[in-house]
This record gives sequence, structure tokens and C-alpha cells, in this order.
Amino acid sequence: MNAPNVAPEPETIGELIADCAHIPAALQAENLPLPREAAPPWIVDDACHAQVAELDAYV
Repeated sequence: MNAPNVAPEPETIGELIADCAHIPAALQAENLPLPREAAPPWIVDDACHAQVAELDAYV
């Protein structure tokens, strides 16, 4: 049985950038196909607004 590949979490922005440099080309965003059609625009309706209407009371 193979041991899982466990790497420590990056602690600096430099380590994070170095980790990202090792992402295989097949998984990088610029190599992914673009969506065929744009998603419909997001609209705030009354139900959505009601979810946050009293938010100031909790902050």
C-alpha cells in the first residue's frame, strides 16, 4: 500500500507560490476549456434579500 503524499501547509506567500508552480499543466486554469455559454446574471430577489434583511441586528 502506498503512503499518502502529505506536504506541510505553506507558511509564507513564497512557499504558496512555489507549491502552485508544481501544479500539473493539465490542471491549470489557462488550459481548461471555456464554458460554451455565459451563466445567466445573478438577480437579488425578495427571498434572497429576506435572508440578510436583519443581518445588521446580528453584527
